[in-house]
Amino acid sequence: MTSNDMDYLTIALPKGKLFDLSASRLAKIGYTAEGLSENSRKLVIANETEKIRFIITKTADLPTYVEYGAADVGIIGKDVLLEENKDVYELLDLKFGFCRMMVAVPQALKQEKLTDYAHMRVATKYPRVAESFFHGIGIQMEIIKLNGSIELAPMVGLAEIIVDLVETGRTLKENNLVEVAQIHPATARFIANRVSFKMKFDRINKMVEGLKALVESEGKA
Repeated sequence: MTSNDMDYLTIALPKGKLFDLSASRLAKIGYTAEGLSENSRKLVIANETEKIRFIITKTADLPTYVEYGAADVGIIGKDVLLEENKDVYELLDLKFGFCRMMVAVPQALKQEKLTDYAHMRVATKYPRVAESFFHGIGIQMEIIKLNGSIELAPMVGLAEIIVDLVETGRTLKENNLVEVAQIHPATARFIANRVSFKMKFDRINKMVEGLKALVESEGKA
């Protein structure tokens, strides 16, 4: 970490649905920069007055930027933290962006017990999470990693089961899929690099306290 790095606090924000929610909350507690936008062509967006830098990354990459210290702190979904399994501090549940990681099957394949699905194929964007879940209940599955629309896999015979992130469940219903188990609820989390947390403790702790107060005030609203 260079002396210049020590002058700045670098914040990683994820592209996608959490970006606006994250940026707006940070702005409420005084952390923003001119031109901060998910669609910005700038790779690093700085607030020179406050010595803050923002980087905007692909969702799955954000924990890596924080783990290696390219960003001091970041906001990311719990689902990504579970899947990426990076060595970072998880400092705060921000209580927004709620989803749930679940197991779903076509209506026609629904079984009485989860163990009845043993040795079937599972399509998912979250192979680590899926494998851990099924291992935990004592059944072996064939895990197929996909990056696109997971609901398509059972429709075309690629897999019998999916593990995916769900908000309302509407997409499942539209594709004749039913939820058979919840793996983990997922909300946005505030994370920090381990070295940065020690070296920039006062600044990071100030952010944590500001965000914590905001979460508490929103909970009372």
